[in-house]
Amino acid sequence: MSEPQKQQKKILRALAGETLPTPPIWMMRQAGRYLPEYRATRAQAGDFLSLCYNSELAAEVTLQPIRRYGFDAAILFADILLLPQALGADLWFVTGEGPRLSTTTTADQLAALKGKDDIHEVLNPVYDTVSILSRELPSETTLIGFAGAPWTVATYMIAGRGTKDQGPAHALKDENRAVFEGLLDLLTEGTIEYLSKQIEAGAEVVKLFDSWAGSLKGADFQKYALEPAKRIIAEIKKRHPGIPVIAFPREAGNGYIGFAKATGADCVAVDNSVSAEWVAEHVQVDGCVQGNLASRHMVTGGQDLIDDTRRIVQALGKGPHIFNLGHGITPDADPENVQLMIDTVRNG
Repeated sequence: MSEPQKQQKKILRALAGETLPTPPIWMMRQAGRYLPEYRATRAQAGDFLSLCYNSELAAEVTLQPIRRYGFDAAILFADILLLPQALGADLWFVTGEGPRLSTTTTADQLAALKGKDDIHEVLNPVYDTVSILSRELPSETTLIGFAGAPWTVATYMIAGRGTKDQGPAHALKDENRAVFEGLLDLLTEGTIEYLSKQIEAGAEVVKLFDSWAGSLKGADFQKYALEPAKRIIAEIKKRHPGIPVIAFPREAGNGYIGFAKATGADCVAVDNSVSAEWVAEHVQVDGCVQGNLASRHMVTGGQDLIDDTRRIVQALGKGPHIFNLGHGITPDADPENVQLMIDTVRNG
């Protein structure tokens, strides 16, 4: 695709700092269980991980919400825990309960993991998915690649599962700083290689999901959320000049302020624990922001959805803005409410 064609894409324009009359829109987890066509394809794949590693089917579920809704961006269908698996951790999913991993909490377990250059054999199907999407997406649709941020991925690797308060990761940080920081370093390096390969395969934007950033406080937020993001973004920019990066340090609160400048991110995605008005005043002053409609509106719909959507569009309309949810859409969402949100954003 030529440079002028790329620059016509609304999301790339917003990421470059342009204030558009109508914000471009996509949705976290837009390929997912709330869509009947997704559920049918997942059943065809057999299970979640088989779907992630089947390039044709992963591309299909990525394309489904684009066909249905005409979002301005497609986000690669994958999972943040594919990188730990590529590094040698065991990964499986328990129906109704979520992911399980072999734990990494000791120096021996850390040493047993693979190096950053040995991840691609496992992850090649993901890059193939990106390549397929790069060919098959409509010319106006931006392709977003992604990875989990080191802290968030580490919380799963340390606990062996998702936890409410990330307690096991905080405990390891306090009790064995060398192993904790060694794991974060490995994940930081692995994430750079993983995102770089996605870009080489055709991703036009990459996003760093730090879903549990909010549980890091004070100096820990700086050291384990901000610094790894800065390191990853600097290397991505060095290898792939012109590729924008979206950072999402979820529930960072005041940590959102200055995050773009400190890390080099082109856009900061914000959750709905902060108001759009606050974001306009404190975060958007530094450039593009993404967000931040509460996911519950995709379940409940109605006038509240319309009112909240309009409020966010208005509050963030004076600067570069990509409309999105404050977190991923949930499986119990109504597909008709997604259409209502899109219509409200695009038609006022």
